[in-house]
Amino acid sequence: MFDWLEILMGGLVFDILKLQKESSLGEALHFFFYDTIKIFILLVVIIFVVSFLRTYFNTEKVRVYLQGKSEFSGNILAALFGIITPFCSCSAIPLFLGFMQARIPIGITFSFLISAPLNNEIAIAMLFGLFGWKITAIYIGFGLLVAILGGYMIGKLGLEKYVLIPVTPMEGELEDVKIELTLKQRAKESWDYTKDIFKKIYLYVIVGVGIGAFIHGFIPADFISLYAGGDAWYAVPVAVLMGIPMYSNAAGVMPLIEVLTAKGMLLGTALAFMMAVTALSLPEAMILKRILHIKLIAIFFGIVSFGILLVGYVFNAIL
Repeated sequence: MFDWLEILMGGLVFDILKLQKESSLGEALHFFFYDTIKIFILLVVIIFVVSFLRTYFNTEKVRVYLQGKSEFSGNILAALFGIITPFCSCSAIPLFLGFMQARIPIGITFSFLISAPLNNEIAIAMLFGLFGWKITAIYIGFGLLVAILGGYMIGKLGLEKYVLIPVTPMEGELEDVKIELTLKQRAKESWDYTKDIFKKIYLYVIVGVGIGAFIHGFIPADFISLYAGGDAWYAVPVAVLMGIPMYSNAAGVMPLIEVLTAKGMLLGTALAFMMAVTALSLPEAMILKRILHIKLIAIFFGIVSFGILLVGYVFNAIL
């Protein structure tokens, strides 16, 4: 799909800048220019498309639809809703509280909170561009499974008492608010939203690709294979533990996944690292601590961690 871009960037780095193809600097710069532009193109196109489709939905309609649903079907719907929301783990929390105000069961709200950072359009766009549709489809499937089962388990444990702040239920039944927009208005709203999201994440992309380019050009494959590659049982747990203290979105961490897998890290281990970064961040825990008891946060992180570990091991086994 992007062969033309690779050739163009090769001409820039190796012909115009006169860097050697086999040199570390040349390989690093070629990777940086190529991946940065490729990811920017993918982000703009896919975020615009998803944003345009999202104009046919609204939060109130989703809350109306989820209200009164049985738990398991509600978990499935909430997890699917996470795919079409652009939230990172921290920015999903206000909508999480809104779901609770709408008297939606706590397990269903947690399915959304898990799914939103794991399966948002940015992660899907970059996975598709870097690894193709098959890997992307498997990832989405496992991400939804973690969100559905994780939220369902939390709901069954009856943990509402661990919500620390009073969440005032909305009076009466929610009304389905209809939004009528012309095609031109939908396109403009989607484009404005795409520009806004792009402005917020482009630095993450540049930093992430920059680190990836350094690893690609200057870190030997043997080093990655020795310390982070292979199928040792502890590789996936270590990757998850390394990801938790970090805070980034998929745009910042995905370029590292591409490089690490190219250097010898198994894909499941690399994806477990990415999922831990996006779904189990310490900033998220700090925000949640203001509204949830530490016991509920620990249960939430424990269930999601187990799901991520399972995803990592399964990916390593089947790919």
